[in-house]
Amino acid sequence: MRSRIFQLSSLSLALLHALPAIANDQNFTAFKPTQSDFGGVGLMQMPTGRVAPEGEFSVGATINGDYRHYHSSLQLMPWLEATIRYTQVPDLYYSSDESFSGDTYYTDKGIDVKLRLWEETYWLPETSIGIRDIGGTGLFDGEFIAASKHIGPFDFTAGVAWGYMGNRVNLKGDTSLGADCGRDTSFKGKGGSFDYSRWFTGCMSVFGGVEYQTPWAPLSLKAEYDANNYKSDFVVTRSDKEMPQDSPFNVGAVYRFGDWGDIRASYERGNTWTLGFTLKTNFNSLSQSWVDTPTPAYAPQPQKDAADIDWERVADDLDKVAGYGNAKIYADNESVTVVGSQGKYRDRELAHEKGAMILANSGTSATQFNLVEQQANQSTTQTTIDAAAYRKVANQEYVGANVKDTTTLVNPHSPRGMLQTDTSKPWSVSFSPNLQQSIGGSEDFYLFNIGVSGGASYWLTDNIEFGGSVYVNLYDNYDKFLYDVPPDGTDLKRVRTLVRQYISDNRVRVGNLQLTAFDKFGDSVYVQAYGGYLETMFAGVGGEVLYRPLNSNWALGMDVNYVAQRDPNSEFGIFTEEVHYDPTTGRYYRVQTGTPTGHLTTYYRPEWSWFDDLLIKASVGQYLAEDKGMTLEISKQFDSGVIAGAYMAKTNLSAEEFGEGSFNKGFYVSIPFDIFTVKPSASRAVIGWTPISRDGGQMLGRKYSLYDMTNARYPNSEFTNR
Repeated sequence: MRSRIFQLSSLSLALLHALPAIANDQNFTAFKPTQSDFGGVGLMQMPTGRVAPEGEFSVGATINGDYRHYHSSLQLMPWLEATIRYTQVPDLYYSSDESFSGDTYYTDKGIDVKLRLWEETYWLPETSIGIRDIGGTGLFDGEFIAASKHIGPFDFTAGVAWGYMGNRVNLKGDTSLGADCGRDTSFKGKGGSFDYSRWFTGCMSVFGGVEYQTPWAPLSLKAEYDANNYKSDFVVTRSDKEMPQDSPFNVGAVYRFGDWGDIRASYERGNTWTLGFTLKTNFNSLSQSWVDTPTPAYAPQPQKDAADIDWERVADDLDKVAGYGNAKIYADNESVTVVGSQGKYRDRELAHEKGAMILANSGTSATQFNLVEQQANQSTTQTTIDAAAYRKVANQEYVGANVKDTTTLVNPHSPRGMLQTDTSKPWSVSFSPNLQQSIGGSEDFYLFNIGVSGGASYWLTDNIEFGGSVYVNLYDNYDKFLYDVPPDGTDLKRVRTLVRQYISDNRVRVGNLQLTAFDKFGDSVYVQAYGGYLETMFAGVGGEVLYRPLNSNWALGMDVNYVAQRDPNSEFGIFTEEVHYDPTTGRYYRVQTGTPTGHLTTYYRPEWSWFDDLLIKASVGQYLAEDKGMTLEISKQFDSGVIAGAYMAKTNLSAEEFGEGSFNKGFYVSIPFDIFTVKPSASRAVIGWTPISRDGGQMLGRKYSLYDMTNARYPNSEFTNR
């Protein structure tokens, strides 16, 4: 008996030792989550409990005979996934009014979110809760809770779904109330609103599936039990087409091309082939490979009197090596102060290291170095460096020596010592590419224009600048944007929907021509006043004031403007009559002949571990179409410096007054130039897109933002307004 007990105990111990090996990934190709048909990490039609690594950004398309899904997903936080999706229905037109939408396919716009509740442990599955089509028109809206567990090369998923995803009704629901089990599938207003009252209602079903990572690393296989029966799909209810389901099981395969993309194929509903692809990158791990001017080696010189140092050579080195351009150097035998703009390094610590080394090698006997950063000739910060402490760092006299050990960030002071050299220039020129785009509109799925802006400016005094820019339109398809008063009856003043007249009808146009005055009061108050042709569509006068304490994670600003709409048929003309006739559409429309506009804005950067590197911006005021309300903008900065943001403007316009979309909203990505170039740069390219172009909730596009200009006042801040 004891022998048998011993044998059973040995067998039990052997099995216990074997279990971790079954669940251990080290014996198999690493599992990597993949995108679903709808975008976002998932199987095919069904989601999983998985999320992507933080910072992963993907774009893709999924196509079959019923739908064309175009989707983009971003893992904003380790626990938060966001997906934007446009779905075209080839069997239906955008509207029945041919003059409004022509032969454009019906296009649904949707936003999905997934929140990871907890990560996977040895015993617990990774579990997430999510909402599909959180602000859409109800075509695919649904909610889910999903859990995923990894065992060897298999990743198993089980979950519960409501709404569109749960229409099989294998768990709960009353089909006598309709195919959607009584769930309200209509949408509020003109679409685009958050209809939280129907979340987690209607049909309820369980679903499940598995993803198998084959021994061949590029290939993984999927199988799922689909919780949808497709009887209430938009194609079925709005047309004569049917979407029969011969099987509730879907199978598919994913072939990965390294870390940058994949292609997908699946056989769904027992009768439908679906193909797709995904391209992806990671905003956290994007790296730069620069051909940069190296930091000089520490080479201390015999100390000299300040008057005997070649400060012009020092200023040249500060420009080329450390990025401090248009510099003025003040010096005596006690301190050296460099006042200039930092246009080279986004990493200011690197700029401080290089600047301090150049000054340490200059032969100065100064005990203090001051690097004063300016934007638009306004001093924003002063980095004070203890020269003796820095020489120890430069000489590596202790383990872990770092320039941060020697620096202190303070409010700028008046420089000590004599002005030794001045390399600043009163003029500057610039060139930049421009992309404007709108996706999912009635006239065409994708409207865009691409061009180049050339700018020049001249400083009349240290505080007053005269400058302007000319925009050259290289290519666009906005000639298709024949915006008429749509069938929904919206009749706002045409503050932005006149875009075709400004872009397609004018290949070369003065974009900006204005006089701007800057000043600063005390340590923390910055102001600007401006007047002229402020942007492509509007001219006028205005001003901005910003209160931004040093090292503070919040700021408060206000801008006030009085503007009138520029006449697109005249280079410098302004509309003086409100009502005009459009010969293209044969209709009358109204424009803005003069109105006050402006906003009170708060800026806040949470310092919470769950919301790191966020900027929350809230603006309250009056918009260009004379509507009043609030804009909320949230942006996230990733390790590479890429910033992704979204905004929404809710005003006193009803959904019917605003038109399709119900309220203004949009998204943007701000990309540092030096991610794509071989040299470091502090410049950025901003790519924005809006679901649909309308006139409500529209702000004035101002040339300068005081918050952007003062980014150095909050360490490691690179946030930029769209």
